[in-house]
Amino acid sequence: MGKLDGKVALISGSGRGIGREIALKLARDGARIVVNDLDGTFAEETVAAIGDAGSKAIACVGSVTDADFGHRFVKTAIDSFGRLDIIVNNAGYTWDNTVGKMTDEQWYAMIDVHMTAPFRILRAASEFIRANAKMEAEEGREVFRKVVNISSLAGVGGNAGQLGYGAAKAGVNGMTKVMAKEWGRFKVNVNSVAFGLIKTRLTQAPAGASTIKVEGRDIKVGVNPDVMKALEEGIPLGRGGTPEEAAGAIYLFCIPESNYISGQVVVCSGGYMF
Repeated sequence: MGKLDGKVALISGSGRGIGREIALKLARDGARIVVNDLDGTFAEETVAAIGDAGSKAIACVGSVTDADFGHRFVKTAIDSFGRLDIIVNNAGYTWDNTVGKMTDEQWYAMIDVHMTAPFRILRAASEFIRANAKMEAEEGREVFRKVVNISSLAGVGGNAGQLGYGAAKAGVNGMTKVMAKEWGRFKVNVNSVAFGLIKTRLTQAPAGASTIKVEGRDIKVGVNPDVMKALEEGIPLGRGGTPEEAAGAIYLFCIPESNYISGQVVVCSGGYMF
């Protein structure tokens, strides 16, 4: 018996990287997963891996920034599995520049993917959550649901060159605190996990040597090797984290042991702070 048996989780950006590891972690503990990615090939690979792990999953392919995505994401969970218990707002990327060089397109891209998309997903889920919480209360049952928003150290302590990203991630933390108060009466725990250096495809390549394609844009990713070395030397635990370790931090906020924790921003950074 897993701690998440019978639960259904929406995890945005779960075809690759940290999101994939979150999906697999929750699935191994019994949750059924709605997987999302821009690329259907990666989404279906994660769905297959979840099946191999002994759980069930379905893909909801597309951009979280599409105006109708939140509704489609939630509808997929309810139509496929009949319920919704966990929402992990994970999808995102960095598009960095100093303030004098940052374009409106860069600014709004960061706000749209990190703030507007989670807002639309939560809004789309609100009617199901409200109606089911009311029914459960009338039946004398206390059923907890979970929202975990992904933030960053850039949203906690700031990071030069990441004005759009840092502002959006700080906004995620504000959203978390508001929703913890707004949905507390519905027995929904809402928390944020702010990641430090996690070794993914966005950080492993040398700076500017690799790109990712997001909605037709080629976004440069990577970290200068000397900067990476200095960053890791400054981490009290001595290294950057793995996607599996990042998923573990999310898992803590999805299990019953966290039922009385809400409105918190927990930093997952190996002890590093700006």
